[in-house]
Amino acid sequence: MAISDQLTERIHQTKQNSIHGFFDKIKTKKWVKDLYETLFLPQHDNTEDELKRNFEALQETLSELINTVTGDKTLTEKQVNRFFEALPEIYDQLVLDAKSILEFDPAADSLEEVYLAYPGFFATYVYRISHQLWSQKVKILPRVISEYAHSKTGIDIHPGATIGKSFFIDHGTGIVIGETTVIGNNVKIYQGVTLGALNVSKEKAHQKRHPNIEDDVIIYSGATILGGETTIGRESIIGGNVWVTQDVPANSLVYHKSEIKIKDNSSLPESLTFVI
Repeated sequence: MAISDQLTERIHQTKQNSIHGFFDKIKTKKWVKDLYETLFLPQHDNTEDELKRNFEALQETLSELINTVTGDKTLTEKQVNRFFEALPEIYDQLVLDAKSILEFDPAADSLEEVYLAYPGFFATYVYRISHQLWSQKVKILPRVISEYAHSKTGIDIHPGATIGKSFFIDHGTGIVIGETTVIGNNVKIYQGVTLGALNVSKEKAHQKRHPNIEDDVIIYSGATILGGETTIGRESIIGGNVWVTQDVPANSLVYHKSEIKIKDNSSLPESLTFVI
C-alpha cells in the first residue's frame, strides 16, 4: 500500500517547523561510549599522544552534535570549550563516585571492575556529562545522552538533577531521579528507588517538584520519595518499599513494618488451599 501524499506532506511540514535539529543518535551514543573508554578503560589508548588525539576527535564530534542545535559555529565553539574545560573536575567527581562503590560494595574488588562492569557507575558518568551540558543550556543533547544511559542500564537520571560528591548506586535497575531533585554528598541509592514529583501538571514545569536528599543518606530498594518540599535529613536511612511525601528529620530511620503470621492449616482460607 502506497504512503499517501497527504501523510508525506504532513511529516515534511512537521520536520520543517521543528525548533531543533534532529540528532544523529548513533553518533551521540558513540561519542558517549568513546569518551567513557578514553577516561576509564585502561586497555584503550594509554599513551599521552593517543589520549590527545582521542580528545581532539571527541571535541570535533561534540562540535558537530551541538552545532545541530545552535547552527552557530561561534556559539558551538564556546560550548565545546566550556565542556572540555569542565571535564577535569567531572573526571575527579567520577573517580570519587567509583571509589565510593569500591569502598561500600563488598562485591567490588577493584576500580577497574567498577569501570568495566557496574551499570550504576556508567549511569552516573552519563548523568555528570549530560548535567554539564544541561547547565550550559545546550538544548536537547543532554536529554538524548541521558536516555542512552536509561535504555542501557534501566536507570533514569534527569540531567537537570543536582547530585553531590561520592554518589553510590548499587544494582540500579529501576531508579528514577527527577529533574529538580537535589542530592547531597555521600548518598547511597539502591535499585527501584523513585525520587519523583507529587504533581505532574504542566503548570508546575518550572517549579521545584522533586525531593531534597541531604548528605550521607541511604535509600534502600523500592523506596519512593515524592514532592519538591520533601527533605530527607542528613544521615537518615530510608528502608525498602517506604513511601515518603513529607520531611524526615536528620538521623532518622524510616522503614516499612511487615507483619508476619505463622501458617496454620486449620486457619487458611479456602482460596489459598489450591494445587497447581
